[in-house]
Amino acid sequence: MMANKVIISGGGTGGHIFPAIAIANALKLLSPEIEILFVGALGKMEMDRVPSAGYKIIGLDIVGLNRKSLLKNFLLPFKLIKSLWDSRRIIKDFKAELAVGVGGFASWPLLKTANFMGIPTIIQEQNSYAGLTNKQLGGKAIRICVAYQGMEKFFPAEKILLTGNPIRRAAVEISGKRELGLNSFGLDGHRKTVLVTGGSLGSLTLNECMKNGISQLVDANLQVIWQCGSYYYQELSKQIGENLSPQIKLVPFLENMDLAYSAADIIISRAGAGTISELAVIGKPVILIPSPNVADDHQTKNANALVERSAAILVNDINAKDELISQILMLNQSTAKQKELSDNIKKLAIDDADIVIAKEILKILNN
Repeated sequence: MMANKVIISGGGTGGHIFPAIAIANALKLLSPEIEILFVGALGKMEMDRVPSAGYKIIGLDIVGLNRKSLLKNFLLPFKLIKSLWDSRRIIKDFKAELAVGVGGFASWPLLKTANFMGIPTIIQEQNSYAGLTNKQLGGKAIRICVAYQGMEKFFPAEKILLTGNPIRRAAVEISGKRELGLNSFGLDGHRKTVLVTGGSLGSLTLNECMKNGISQLVDANLQVIWQCGSYYYQELSKQIGENLSPQIKLVPFLENMDLAYSAADIIISRAGAGTISELAVIGKPVILIPSPNVADDHQTKNANALVERSAAILVNDINAKDELISQILMLNQSTAKQKELSDNIKKLAIDDADIVIAKEILKILNN
């Protein structure tokens, strides 16, 4: 019997790539003989991350719509046409039977072409507010896997399957690792630890807040794991290197997210959908600073979905320089608030989304 062949397409940020890899891993677990090909965007982080996870990837020469400069969109129509043509060739050469789109601009030409060729498509929408790409593709998709209730306002209700977001299993396996986590960063087990993470690319806002407020956190006897992003690391190291307290661990990227999560008592984070899904499983008190640089401001919508359930504290990006450090200090002082946030975010945890989605893919293939 011939092995099933599935293309998974999308990327641009860790928020799209990590769920894609989680789905691929779950498919391999349930159906070891399945063949999986990734399609991403040339020059984006998926071109490194996917091969390091053990999968083949082909890059399309595609960019997203530049909402700030219309002039920079001049080449976009030509790149789209070429990407549609390249997608057709990729699908034919691979003999794909099904295509999965995880969002991000690379998934649009691939899934559009798959629909045109009569190949079934599945969409995985991570956010509480659907992205432009997925909204356009939803009408033709056979199934739309979502992480939030109320997505009928974006997609046909009969196609929706509430699955939660696939998460990095290795990242959330923290049980019994606290001491190992603290030791790996050279931290003190008698101090409270704040984890600051700006997502896979880092965050200028969070880095500015930390740079200005680090002495207040040290004075409050807190220690900090500060993931600043590789883009910002050199400059930050230069600016504060000699004055950096041993209580502050500045790192460009967190390879072993499980150790950082296990060491943390309070977590400061952007509000990407994949990150929120991980934080719910981790179940620790969280302060969210949604990125304003994402389409449709969907990170704020993601964060509000938690705030409404008293499962997180929200600090708007524009106010973060004035408010974030004081919010950390206040939360550190209130064990009752920490417990409330922790208890409520745990109620939102779904830790088997990858398996649920993989089973749905296999069911459609078998039909």
